[in-house]
Amino acid sequence: MVSRISATAAVAGAAAVALLLAGCGSKSNGGNSSPPAQTQPPGGSGSSQPAAGGSLKACMVLDTGGVDDKSFNQSSWAGMQAAKQQNPNIDISYVPSNSGNDYTPNLNAEVQKKCDAIVAVGGLMAANVDKAAKANPSVQFAEVDAPSTEPNMYGIQFNTAQGAFLGGYLAAGMTQTGKVATWGGLNIPPVTIYMDGFWEGVQYYNQKNNKSVQVLGWDETKPKAGTFSNSFTDQNKGKQISQTFVNQGADVIFPVAGGAGLGAGAAAQASGGHVSVIWVDTDGCVSASQYCKYFLTSVTKDLTGSVTQYVTQAASGNFPTGSYIGTLDNNGTGLAPYHDFASKVPSDLQSQLDTVKQGIIDGSIKIKSTAQPSA
Repeated sequence: MVSRISATAAVAGAAAVALLLAGCGSKSNGGNSSPPAQTQPPGGSGSSQPAAGGSLKACMVLDTGGVDDKSFNQSSWAGMQAAKQQNPNIDISYVPSNSGNDYTPNLNAEVQKKCDAIVAVGGLMAANVDKAAKANPSVQFAEVDAPSTEPNMYGIQFNTAQGAFLGGYLAAGMTQTGKVATWGGLNIPPVTIYMDGFWEGVQYYNQKNNKSVQVLGWDETKPKAGTFSNSFTDQNKGKQISQTFVNQGADVIFPVAGGAGLGAGAAAQASGGHVSVIWVDTDGCVSASQYCKYFLTSVTKDLTGSVTQYVTQAASGNFPTGSYIGTLDNNGTGLAPYHDFASKVPSDLQSQLDTVKQGIIDGSIKIKSTAQPSA
């Protein structure tokens, strides 16, 4: 199961690099653009443990869903590959997790491999990483979607409520039925932060435009009543949930469920083009191109860029410490291009989105989600 860029990993990795390059090269036809990879280190000061001669043994522990999950695993691994492209002296490998029971054994296995830096993907692994970091103070860890809790653990987080707020505003402006929907993989903060932002964006659109667009599947004020697939891989469940919302009148769907979210693309396809989807984490037209014609946009988070920066900075002589939080202001989250919908999004709505984005950045628009990360 462990890959040291084995033949299987190389194939999956090539796809991930294609994802990275295509995503960074995309140009918006609608005035928005994918968050670029950061040009500065993602934050924190360096530790006193340099990697000798610019070399680094960097290892990644994936969450469930595989390296080609079209979402957070794939994007994070692409970041490792990009770092190696920049510095051939960086040695990279990954190990997949088939379930949560694999987290601790996988982390321990990477420690035993004498990895200089171990990057763990997914907030569900946070407690396991914290324990491993405490037990191995000479090893550096980075955790995607969780804050730093130890001196040798770097937190990589994203305030995707900000990007999702724009996604909700856009969905409310584009719906023809007056109903949109969102659902998640699990009821956990890295998921509900997206759903909160989407819900708040719809409410803000209604307030500003005197409309009454409904959100099916989630109400930030009633989190226990939300809709979840309880899986990040079950596409059939994702299609079933999405089809239920379509039957209830929703014509824009926002799945926050990794690979399971592809079921929403299948439901949109089955609708004959009457339903559109807003993807998450990556530009869906790059990572799940088979459904591009149904993707209105994607709410992105710069997983690839942040992982690349962490690994390259560590190899240059200093391991980042503390935490990084991706925001609209630093391009850590945002909206991907509209692609096939570029000519369908009214210019007035695009202008409103620009204004809303600036309001979130300058603080005049307040997002209330309690799932937002704090520095």
